[in-house]
Amino acid sequence: MNSGFLDKLLERLGRVRPEEIRDYVVRLADEKGFFETIFDALHEGVIVTDPNGSITYLNRTACGFFGIERDAAMGRPLAEQLRGLDWHAIAASEKSVSRDMEVFYPQNRFLNFYVAPLRVDKAPVRVENAPVRVEKNSAEKGAASEQELIGYAVILRDITESRKSTEETIQSERLNALTMLAAGVAHEIGNPLNSLTIQLQLLGRRLRKLPESQRKDLVSSVEVAKEEISRLDTIIRQFLGAIRPARLERRLENVNQLVEESVRFLNAETTDRNIIVETELRSDLPLLDLDRTQIKQAFFNVIRNAFQAMKSGGILRVRTDMDDRFVSIRFADTGGGIPEGEMSKIFEPYFTTKAAGSGLGLLIVRRIVREHGGEIELLNDSGKGLALTMKLPLSDQRMRMLAAPPVPTEIEGTPGAKTQ
Repeated sequence: MNSGFLDKLLERLGRVRPEEIRDYVVRLADEKGFFETIFDALHEGVIVTDPNGSITYLNRTACGFFGIERDAAMGRPLAEQLRGLDWHAIAASEKSVSRDMEVFYPQNRFLNFYVAPLRVDKAPVRVENAPVRVEKNSAEKGAASEQELIGYAVILRDITESRKSTEETIQSERLNALTMLAAGVAHEIGNPLNSLTIQLQLLGRRLRKLPESQRKDLVSSVEVAKEEISRLDTIIRQFLGAIRPARLERRLENVNQLVEESVRFLNAETTDRNIIVETELRSDLPLLDLDRTQIKQAFFNVIRNAFQAMKSGGILRVRTDMDDRFVSIRFADTGGGIPEGEMSKIFEPYFTTKAAGSGLGLLIVRRIVREHGGEIELLNDSGKGLALTMKLPLSDQRMRMLAAPPVPTEIEGTPGAKTQ
């Protein structure tokens, strides 16, 4: 609001007539509504508090960031609305503070949280509507005027996409390094494993020629060695499968049919664990250009993860849908979800919350979905369950051409205008 207008109003407040006061109030209300409209149009969240940290204003974007109602939040302490915010530490700094924060409700996102104290020069003392002039000596003339804290301005900027882009770049570089390392390790370990397998086979043939009394314990040891070699070989193949790109054998496939086949294949495990699988499959989905084997592998991994996370009697809901860009396959379980502090690690190699998990299942799922040009979304409700959504493009989305910017045309009737 125009400070000059306020100053003039305060100077004339003792001399204005009631009808003039009404006009001033109307003008103030109009200007307040105008600025609130502007702030509500911003993509950044704006919150204003009093010196004690109680909210005096917040715009629509800020309400959306934290899932709060404007009317209910007005006058309430900001720290009460934003759980986990150490407002006293921020206010004690008496300087502008910038922090990044992660929000889990109503949507998982990252925000840059910038707080700046609002100060104004203290108003001069007035006696009978006349300001008292205070003469400054030469030593005081260069000194800054005394200021009063009237509140804090909080600016919130959504940095989810930039942070996600940075994390994807780091993950891509990490996976490239892991791929090169894994190729070398697989080669160096694979050859000795093959040699050991051959030697154990030869040893087994010789053992068969020994008397039964001498052979029994030795055969058991050989079998244990074979099992451990097989386990090492499986770990190597799983790791390479998780990080190494595979050639896609694409053809048009019915996503609903692949979902049904995957669920049917795991019927025995479903019955054994007493788990209910509910499916809601949209009937008008188009055929997608997919690698049938790899997509089913992704479905298997997600379903098995859900089964292992749920206790007996859990429910897995599988739903297919589509929009103008993607066909989505959503798997929602009742397995209790993932602790919030571990959400950022869910796609890291060998990270698992299960005692017998390998930590490679979701890494493989993400690789398969990305190689199909798709995306993965996670919605975690700690204590209730996890919902994983695979988004597969209606067409190959690994690259797309952006529309050319419109060519400006001259207005008809002006010099040099072109007619169509």
